[in-house]
Amino acid sequence: MPRFFIETPLAAGQTLSLPDAVVRHIQVLRLKEGDSLTLFNGQGGEYQASLLSLHKRDASCEITRFDDISRESPVWLGLAQAISSGDRMEFTLQKGVEMGVSLFQPIAAERSVVKLSGERADKRVQRWQEIVQSACEQCGRNTLPQVLPILSLHEWLQQQQDADARLILSPLGTQKLADIASAPKRAWLMAGPEGGYSAREEAAALDAGWTPLKLGPRILRTETAALAAVAAVQAVWGDYCI
Repeated sequence: MPRFFIETPLAAGQTLSLPDAVVRHIQVLRLKEGDSLTLFNGQGGEYQASLLSLHKRDASCEITRFDDISRESPVWLGLAQAISSGDRMEFTLQKGVEMGVSLFQPIAAERSVVKLSGERADKRVQRWQEIVQSACEQCGRNTLPQVLPILSLHEWLQQQQDADARLILSPLGTQKLADIASAPKRAWLMAGPEGGYSAREEAAALDAGWTPLKLGPRILRTETAALAAVAAVQAVWGDYCI
């Protein structure tokens, strides 16, 4: 059934005029009046609806019921990802949503090829949030992960991350997930850019209490490393092992 994100309060019995972007999507899918669709607003649960009217520029639906369905992992997982170039960052965000990442923190690292600031940074974060939204529509998640404003690594390390485990991916790491005695309820992963974090950045993270984590003997590309780590967390502690 087609799923659409609607950034507005929703309730069973409500008649709703659909946003322009959703109307265009419905037209692309060639839905007809009377067809069923699923709506969610990112706050948890989803709403079943029926398409009441469909015109060239507008459409409306009636919400028939609310289903309290969650597809979130038992492990809350944040990903602090150094900004990567090209489509790599977008790929990491999209697949991270599919694999259960709860929150994204873009990091402006010393070796990040793409440099963003001011209005350009704000627009890029907005674009990344749209990618997260589309990924939720596709994969069935009803809780919308947030993409936080870009921070430097220094700024990020100054913040207090609420987590039971804080893991930085590092080729110098010796610890594995299996070495961590108790499964965390909340965890943060930090992944570097194409050239990895600098020695100074990695030392700062270790001084701030982050644990260096190694994913096998091979050097992974930035878009591979983050997603491999997310998959490993889900396999060891999350819903891949259920």
